[in-house]
Amino acid sequence: MSGLDRLRRRMHVAAQRGASGTSRDGPGMDDEGLLRERLSQDPNDIEAFARLAEVVRRGAIEGHGADSVAELDRNRAADDAVWALAEELAWSGRAWYPLVELARLSIEEDREAALKRLGTASERDPSGRALASGLHMLREAGHPADALSLGLGHWRPAEHDVEAGRELVEAAVEADRLADARRHLDALLAHPDQARVEELRPELERLVAGGGRPRVVDVRAERGSRLRSFLRL
Repeated sequence: MSGLDRLRRRMHVAAQRGASGTSRDGPGMDDEGLLRERLSQDPNDIEAFARLAEVVRRGAIEGHGADSVAELDRNRAADDAVWALAEELAWSGRAWYPLVELARLSIEEDREAALKRLGTASERDPSGRALASGLHMLREAGHPADALSLGLGHWRPAEHDVEAGRELVEAAVEADRLADARRHLDALLAHPDQARVEELRPELERLVAGGGRPRVVDVRAERGSRLRSFLRL
């Protein structure tokens, strides 16, 4: 039996323990089925992914014997469950958000593979949402230089959403590459969505001129952040 099969078996056992079909404080089995259906229709449904990830994390912890296992092992089991979910969804040629999640989970252990996943995600999404999400994830994880490299290889200033350009400019500032930040900002200023560009311009000009550090918001923790709103489908 493979590791993934063992994980699924633990999750199944944990689900059976619920008996009533619901957990104490989260979505039940009926909700899980609906979430999976949503993701089968759209593997980039970020809200559905986040809710289902919560379900599978809880199931993995319960199936792992949370009372007798060290907290570190329980957290690893939970991350493995989310990995299995993202890996399952990433097989779809339309899926980019699951690849971003896989990259997030692997960036510290296998940086090269994580960056490849982000590159693939960016190639799958012509709108630039995947690129913006990948850039933000790398910045959040403390890898602004990698974010800059990813953006250099995939950003299309005239075609991608303005948010992708914003993330790239901020990554360049964080990486202390102010000349690159200036060049990317100049390219962003020519974006067709001039109304949005003008909203962002004062803040970005200040960052580039002063070399200040932009605040990286954890979009998984703050529901109202700018990137979460941008990524909502």
